[in-house]
Amino acid sequence: MQKAVMIIAHNGFRDEEFLEPKEVLEASGVEVIVASSSLLEANGKLGAKVKPDLLVKDIDVGSFAAVIFVGGAGASEYWDDQHAQRLARDASGSGKVLAAICIAPVTLARAGVLKGRRATVWPSEAATLVSAGADYTGLAVQRDGNIITASGPLAAREFAQNILQALLGK
Repeated sequence: MQKAVMIIAHNGFRDEEFLEPKEVLEASGVEVIVASSSLLEANGKLGAKVKPDLLVKDIDVGSFAAVIFVGGAGASEYWDDQHAQRLARDASGSGKVLAAICIAPVTLARAGVLKGRRATVWPSEAATLVSAGADYTGLAVQRDGNIITASGPLAAREFAQNILQALLGK
């Protein structure tokens, strides 16, 4: 069984960007572990309550086939977080599936892993990706090798399906 870690903000993660990919992955036999900056119950923008399994600083990339950053306004807590950026670099450098949705691709951009790569993000952060050297496409979902980015909640299911395809080696 493959394992994926989904990183959510402690407050203000986007419910559908967490719940839909989690559902798609688990339905396909992927074990999903939830990480956050606190082990206390995390709160989604629309009311979801999630008890994280693990702290972001304690994630061992080698234990996971995929590292997924969930969006929502709270995701900005990871933009300049050294642990989150290290995870992005480690996942990318070791060929793991690295995914981010909504404003979460900013963490990947600031970690330096989107330089020269095609990527998308919530439109308000497009300039951030471009300034970090990414080729911003503006698509709902953009896959460039094992890096998958998506623009927001309406793309959550397609985002999940792209992650699953990457995990299956397709």
